[in-house]
Amino acid sequence: MSDYSIELKTLIDEFSLEVIYMPENGEKNRIHSADVNRPGLPIAGFLKYCDADRIECLGLAETGYLKDLPSEVRLSRFEELFALKIPALIITRNIEPFPELLDAAKQYEVPILRSAQSTSPLIAGLIGSLHVHLAPRITRHGVLVEVYGEGILLLGESGVGKSETAIELVKRGHRLIADDAVEIKRVSDKSLVGSAPEVIRHFIELRGIGIVDVRRLFGMGAIKISEKIDLVINLEAWDNKKVYDRLGLESQTTNILGIEVPSLVVPVKPGRNLAMIIEVAAMNYRQRMMGYNAAKELNDRVMKQFEKEGDPNAASFN
Repeated sequence: MSDYSIELKTLIDEFSLEVIYMPENGEKNRIHSADVNRPGLPIAGFLKYCDADRIECLGLAETGYLKDLPSEVRLSRFEELFALKIPALIITRNIEPFPELLDAAKQYEVPILRSAQSTSPLIAGLIGSLHVHLAPRITRHGVLVEVYGEGILLLGESGVGKSETAIELVKRGHRLIADDAVEIKRVSDKSLVGSAPEVIRHFIELRGIGIVDVRRLFGMGAIKISEKIDLVINLEAWDNKKVYDRLGLESQTTNILGIEVPSLVVPVKPGRNLAMIIEVAAMNYRQRMMGYNAAKELNDRVMKQFEKEGDPNAASFN
């Protein structure tokens, strides 16, 4: 069960579900589980492991089985299922509900909904949506932009230049997702999705100018509601005493919600074109994901050259 929940009405609107029966305040039923169940075993009379927090989907197979049961048995099975106080039951394929189903639903005040979709695609869609709505989440101070299709999360101290860099990237044709506060959700064991809190969505703060509405200034093509986080770039003030990675042979990661996200540290000082550096970082990240590592390629070439010349003191960049 998730620590978060959504109202049933959110799913009704999102999936255009037809309301067959809705008890008073039924649309406010809270959904806590991202799993959706087909009640095959419950309608056969086995409810031992039936999770009352899950939405149930009644499809063609279940309906076919129920048709062969006597009316009183059908009513008994529905009463046993609805007595668990499930959040809702959805009938798929526009199947006509059994009278016994409606009687039991009214008795236990369980919402009955209907969809024209077949069962498996509807369940897949519901599970995907619920995983996003109920995902673990945190809010990080930073900026999230999409650069060449890659989600780049810019982190760093206030005043380091995150927002200014984001504006420059937007001018270059890339897209802003969030400025200042980034809401990050763990939608799967490998994926993080970031978005902006609705109240500050599309706005960006530039010191000396104030608040800027990116959508109105640069158009709809300059913004996006959410984006997967592929790469974290930490911006920090240049420290002459610190040794920065110049080759990129070592892989760095940042842990967010238990997921290790590839990351870079980019030192900031006057004269550095951060927007261009981030563009190159996005393209280089994509190359690595496609199996090409420029730093490793250079290292291999140097090693081969040393071996060819027979240098006994040859050493790699590692």
